[in-house]
Amino acid sequence: MKSLSLLENVEFHTRSPYAEPLFVSDEARILRFTLRPGQVVQEHNAPHSPVFVTVLQGQGLFAGADGVGQSFGPNSFVIFDAGENHSIPCLERGFGRAAFPA
Repeated sequence: MKSLSLLENVEFHTRSPYAEPLFVSDEARILRFTLRPGQVVQEHNAPHSPVFVTVLQGQGLFAGADGVGQSFGPNSFVIFDAGENHSIPCLERGFGRAAFPA
């Protein structure tokens, strides 16, 4: 069994969002993203797997394939389909966890 504390030792970068790998294997990747207000995870996609995002703190606009941003905050779970373009502008300092299954 493995265990991680998602709310401890959180690191923010000044110039851009930070994606910290928490777990990486052949089956999945778990990243902790940290963003300051005004920082943006630019539009991109994961071509071969869905993306699951759990917002732990803060507030962000999550835009999927339609490009329309929806506001999500703590305890929200957002799912992007495999290959779906998505972007995340940060409204309020925060962080979340994203999982990418293989």
